[in-house]
Amino acid sequence: MRPGVDTIAAPPFPVGLDWVNVASLRMDRQLGRPVLVEFWDFCRPNSIRTLPYLREWHRRYAEAGLRIVGVHASGFPPSADAAAVHDAVARLGIEYPVVVDERFELWQSYGTEGWPSRYLWGPDGMLFDYHFGEGAYAETELAIQELLGVEREPVPPQRPEDAPGVTLAPQSRDRPGAWSGRYAAGGVWAVLEGAGSVRANGEELRIDHPGAYPLIEHERHTRARLKLAVGDGVTCHAVCFTPGVA
Repeated sequence: MRPGVDTIAAPPFPVGLDWVNVASLRMDRQLGRPVLVEFWDFCRPNSIRTLPYLREWHRRYAEAGLRIVGVHASGFPPSADAAAVHDAVARLGIEYPVVVDERFELWQSYGTEGWPSRYLWGPDGMLFDYHFGEGAYAETELAIQELLGVEREPVPPQRPEDAPGVTLAPQSRDRPGAWSGRYAAGGVWAVLEGAGSVRANGEELRIDHPGAYPLIEHERHTRARLKLAVGDGVTCHAVCFTPGVA
């Protein structure tokens, strides 16, 4: 989405933050290139689902001048540990810079309200495009191309619900803890930590790191029942639902 004005300047990166994949960055030294800032959390399914696009945009456009910065702000206890963020960045194959916003300093300066939140800054340091939540991937990529002066087909939709113009049905709200019950969604995820296993509708899933784990994936929006059993050594912080095509 394009902002109504072209005079919103990028907030600076606070000094003293923990960076991954780079020593540190200053926003004022990024002038002359577009910068895509994405607020995310490795324990948030919605954040994990955006990563294929971000990784591919980095691969496609870094040499043309695009800088992607992932701002990691924790929404669950397991992702509040900076060391766990470093491990997650390596495990998820993220090669662009990530800054650990442990005290939510950037979160507050941006006025961010949820995960993921995406801000595309132009070479002049002014806000050019933004989006909250999943989706709008083609729109973001076309905005990146406009700033870089390049043209190519955007990254293909990674899931049916990502395709432009599809109608999504509202999914069930997220539930705290190891919840079981009826739901309506395109997919079911759990925020887990520890070492052991869980069973979701009879299917066993091994847990060996903290993060968001997909439990059930439907072809489209589906009404069903979840029966979740959490084994010894594993903590379930939440059950989360993702959208599906209506």
